[in-house]
Amino acid sequence: MHRTESSFRRHPGSGSLRRFSFRRKPTRESISEPTSTWSFNSVDHEWQLLREDGAQIQLVYNKSEHIPLKDFAAEIRGGKDIKEFILSALVLLDVQDTSVWDLLEIILRRIKHTSIRNNESSSGLSSPVLNAATTMINNTVSASAGGHRETLNIEEIKKVVFVNDRVRILAKTLQATTTTESNWTYDQSWLAIMCTSPSILKRHVAIARLKNPCNLGRNCQEARFIVFILSPMKEKGTKNFLETGRTFATIFADIELRAKLLKATTQEEFISIIDKHTDNLMEQQRTQTRNSLPDASDDINSNPDMLKVKTYYCPILYDMYMDLTRRLPHYLSDFYDIFNTHRGSQKVLSTAVFLYFACLLPSIAFGVLNSQVTNDQISVPKAVASQCLGGLFFSIFSGQPLIVVMTTAPLTIYVKDFICNYSTPACKHYDEYWKLRRTNKNVTFNFTDDTLDEPCARDSSLLYILLTLGTVWLGTFLYKFKQTPYLTSAKRELLTDYALPVSVIIMSLIGSVVFKQINLQSFSVDHEHLFVMVRLKSVTFKQIIATGFLGFSLSLLMFLDQNIAGAIVNSPANKLKKGKAFHIDLFVIAILNGWLSLFGLTWMHGALPLSPLHVKALADTEERVEQGHIQSVIVKVRETRLTVLLSHILIGMSLFMRDILKQIPMPVLDGLFLYLALTSLDGNQFFERVTLFFTEQAAYPPNHYIRQVPQRKIHLFTLLQLLQLIILCFLGFSPILYCKLVLPIWLVAMVAFRYGILPKIIAKKYLRALDQRL
Repeated sequence: MHRTESSFRRHPGSGSLRRFSFRRKPTRESISEPTSTWSFNSVDHEWQLLREDGAQIQLVYNKSEHIPLKDFAAEIRGGKDIKEFILSALVLLDVQDTSVWDLLEIILRRIKHTSIRNNESSSGLSSPVLNAATTMINNTVSASAGGHRETLNIEEIKKVVFVNDRVRILAKTLQATTTTESNWTYDQSWLAIMCTSPSILKRHVAIARLKNPCNLGRNCQEARFIVFILSPMKEKGTKNFLETGRTFATIFADIELRAKLLKATTQEEFISIIDKHTDNLMEQQRTQTRNSLPDASDDINSNPDMLKVKTYYCPILYDMYMDLTRRLPHYLSDFYDIFNTHRGSQKVLSTAVFLYFACLLPSIAFGVLNSQVTNDQISVPKAVASQCLGGLFFSIFSGQPLIVVMTTAPLTIYVKDFICNYSTPACKHYDEYWKLRRTNKNVTFNFTDDTLDEPCARDSSLLYILLTLGTVWLGTFLYKFKQTPYLTSAKRELLTDYALPVSVIIMSLIGSVVFKQINLQSFSVDHEHLFVMVRLKSVTFKQIIATGFLGFSLSLLMFLDQNIAGAIVNSPANKLKKGKAFHIDLFVIAILNGWLSLFGLTWMHGALPLSPLHVKALADTEERVEQGHIQSVIVKVRETRLTVLLSHILIGMSLFMRDILKQIPMPVLDGLFLYLALTSLDGNQFFERVTLFFTEQAAYPPNHYIRQVPQRKIHLFTLLQLLQLIILCFLGFSPILYCKLVLPIWLVAMVAFRYGILPKIIAKKYLRALDQRL
């Protein structure tokens, strides 16, 4: 009790004094401080904090995440799940209980009862035998499914639904929100509850309509509908608890459906309403998809005069005009706007250095092959000069400057066969000679002593393999270094940007300095004049006719490769802003190759995988996690002409360093090709679909084609692509004479197969999803 003090005050109008009392305010010292106790729980192996009244204090982590509504028109599992579960789902109408714990008790017991009944019908057991068996277990039901047993333990599942025994907060829920311009609120009339169990072999769905609104927590205080999803822990990505919950949450988010379900009087009517609503929703989404507006960047113009020009006069000029209207306003900004972006100057430098090595070294490698097959008519310096001039010309006059042009393997394969023999006759004679010398046997050989003077260079073969694989390993290690926790973020990004030049320089020094005593294969460079016009007067009429047929086949190859490179660069996933220019780029390529042919220089076109790697080098990316899968997503790309321009200026300057270029070992060039091939697999859909053959279904990534295309159709599409790739490799590497000349024709046949025959094997809607790049 606080001390009471007295005081006196004279009453107004009288001379008497009145006595009154007051209570003094409690002081800080007089307030009792609350106490708490720390204790260690040996069962859960964690510390506990207890208040003096016995209450336990715990930490709860909450995370909210946006989940898109189900696309029933595109995602195949949406309609299938509704049709599959709505007929077999447990439907409870006008449930009286208002406690979440009691509601789950009712739902789980009904699921248990349904499982027992299904087990009875599938196993053929009589009712008395089954009842005798079920009385021996408590809250547990086991059902046979495919030779495995499904165990449903009610108490265990109820524990999984909540955070823990003491904190009865639902662990996994789906709920709708209502958003206006000023605020947002939760839709508190329904709730989807989800949980997983390792003992469950198939998914279970239960829908309960409450007789009176139920308070299920802070964000759901007047629930009338409960959707309960019970799923196995290991399930395919499109069938897991979240995707199943998203399916039912999408239809229950519609207030019109919930209003109809409140009026349903029987379970059959309740199920029929959901079934009809789903059918109407699927049809509505399909209709809107068919009537969706075209892409704003497509070559479609609403001007009737321009459409008339395209249709009746000259469609080629019209298409080029449309390319110019898109790209010409951005031409000047292609040279300076990159410096207005974050780390723009650093990206220009790192990407230019990357392109310098990525274009120069393949040019040298292809130049070596062309030099061998043409008797030095197309030498290595000519290949480098061709790359320099072609890159500069395309970077200045092209419509899409992110495309990198160079001579490619198909162009080289068109005129050259590959051979590298490890076992030579000299090595066989060498082994036989020294084997007999060690055993002191006298054997007469059918070769002279000059054969033994020929070097058996197995040490160079071993070093060749080490340098090739070392270049690949070091390059990929540095390329992936930004995903490691080492160093700072800026230094990791720097090492990733310079992965290719660093690996090439280090492995070249190792091959030419550390192992200089080992003779490695090198290439020769001449100092003759590079720009000598070919002697057209010496060409006969028959040769012109013959080269016309060969030129037609070669033009098909260039046309396809150039457009494929352009399509990948202009993919919507790259988020480019300045538009595409397929027709202008193809026109520039035609002029460029005609000009190069006059001087006997190597042809070139849009290169893969260098063009998409150029886009990645100029892009800002971020890692996003979706259902446990990490995906690298491009945020923005710096569209500029400077990187290709600067890199090819450096390539031109390299012609003055021919003796230094000779020191680059050939295995490093081969390792460069492998590095470019491996890094290009990042985000390659075909490679991802091939890996699905060896991937567990529960680990499938949540890609758009996984959601929209049946698994069998995906595998069939991939198998057909693999077959086409095998035929393509056979034509490219076949020793059969003139077989390589069929390579471009086969590429055209593949396009015809895709649009003419494949739609009869796989539905067009599935092909659109597989072709789509998001």
